[in-house]
Amino acid sequence: MNTLPCVHVPAPPSKSVSHRYLLAAALADGTSCISHTLESRDLERTRDLLCAAGAQMKPLPQNPDTSGGWRVTGMKGQPRGGTRAEPLDCNVEESGTTCRLLTAVLSAGRGFFRIHGTGRMHQRPLGDLVPALRALGARLHFEGQDNCPPLVLEACGLNPGLCGGELELGMDLSSQYFSGLLLAAPLAAQPLRITLGGRKAVSWPYVGLTLQCLEDFGIGFLVETRPHPLGPWSAASAWRSLTEARPGCVRISVRPGVYHASDHCVEGDWSGASYLLAAGALGPRPVCVENLHADSLQGDRSMLDILQKMGADLSVEPRSVTVRPSALHGADLDMGNCPDLVPTVAVLAAFAQGSTRITNAAHLRHKESDRIAAPAAELTRLGVTVEQLPDGLVIHGDTRKPPVLAPGAGLSAHNDHRIAMSLALLDLRRSGARVRTLLDDPGVVGKSFPHFWQIWEKLTC
Repeated sequence: MNTLPCVHVPAPPSKSVSHRYLLAAALADGTSCISHTLESRDLERTRDLLCAAGAQMKPLPQNPDTSGGWRVTGMKGQPRGGTRAEPLDCNVEESGTTCRLLTAVLSAGRGFFRIHGTGRMHQRPLGDLVPALRALGARLHFEGQDNCPPLVLEACGLNPGLCGGELELGMDLSSQYFSGLLLAAPLAAQPLRITLGGRKAVSWPYVGLTLQCLEDFGIGFLVETRPHPLGPWSAASAWRSLTEARPGCVRISVRPGVYHASDHCVEGDWSGASYLLAAGALGPRPVCVENLHADSLQGDRSMLDILQKMGADLSVEPRSVTVRPSALHGADLDMGNCPDLVPTVAVLAAFAQGSTRITNAAHLRHKESDRIAAPAAELTRLGVTVEQLPDGLVIHGDTRKPPVLAPGAGLSAHNDHRIAMSLALLDLRRSGARVRTLLDDPGVVGKSFPHFWQIWEKLTC
């Protein structure tokens, strides 16, 4: 029996919830207090662009019970851009969430917005969001690669009447297209009905987070489902129970309305917590991650199911999860609804006995790095046998031959916060220099979890 004391660490605030609730507060009529927000580079981009478009934000007083927060005075649903000669500068840097959600929302405003970024952002497509916004009257002028930033958005409000009040929108590459349009829809002049199209729906639970945000800020909507694409529609009264969606079988109608100012506290982030939970399974002592809501709509709550499928010993409380050192084994994992977990699970799988097959994650090729190729490259460097699939990975774990880094070798974060944090798990099963000192860019974690390395020290000291 393990006798080492349990380590208690907090989950970071949810990145996805922070984006959505700050955005809704910025669109509201009145002043809202959004507490326990994530303070990261991505959220800084979202805040700065919302303020440039008309909102006002002031930091809340420091509170020992929360990590931060903002008092937001909204723009009353009227994002303001610049002129044709001087469009409002909207630098999203490498934040895909900022880019996709704000492109949709700013389209409901007035004026010109130049949306651009850094790194791989100019290679990350806006996908089906582009024809949808054009159908509603927005004009998007791409400066380089078609369908990707940089672009100039010419906005004159969204007009559902141009498309008969109905749109079909795919989610093959990202759920953020759908979420962005849902957040913009209340600002339109008429009701808008959006039907899920495309060939598949990735990361559907994030749409649930968006619907929760709309509800919390007083926006009315109706979710309807049907058993097959030719069947009759019926209202989904329990939309929170929808953990996945099939194209042609879900549609959401949003009525025009004003976001109502209100106060909210952001819950813990299951994506950021995944590294800490994995540490409990791989390390020498139990880890209790606090500020995690067991009933969360976040898709990355699937980390619990994944750990259990791989043989981890864990217990769940309403606001915390404890994971104990465990002998792990391989598993077959469909990760279409939780793609951000793939780097974490890939490293876990390297220490498990047997093969782990990760599928339904082809869209990971279009993230901050190629999140299929990058984990494969780093694990291969460590002597692990890895196969790349068109939509995922197969990791062949062998506990008799755990991952080993050659003397003098380094590790690459591939300019990706999630790759860097997943590789930190190596600290729990190896001696010598810490992963942080071996990474080419340990600071990249600031994109989503700025205090990661400080918290990580508690697990490895």
